[in-house]
Amino acid sequence: MLIQLLVFEGCPMAEPARENLKEALTTCGIDTFEEIDILDSKSPEELRGWGSPTILVNGQDISGHKKGGGVSCRIYNMPGGVPDVQSIVNSLRNNAQ
Repeated sequence: MLIQLLVFEGCPMAEPARENLKEALTTCGIDTFEEIDILDSKSPEELRGWGSPTILVNGQDISGHKKGGGVSCRIYNMPGGVPDVQSIVNSLRNNAQ
């Protein structure tokens, strides 16, 4: 399973999303994910255009959204503005089946 956290430096939502992702991964017994700076010119072109933070599992956004047209800070419609641990756990478990 490929798990990617897409962020850019300066986005205030990146750290809370990172912490929730790490906790969810621990809960699921997964120890690795790839963090990608979407503003880095070396980042894959297909990963640009997502908001920060975005969590992709096997290339799919865990909230079901499609890639946007530009880079911006992303605020999720949930408490804290980022996916909570249980939402991430559910997505990871659904993708593991």
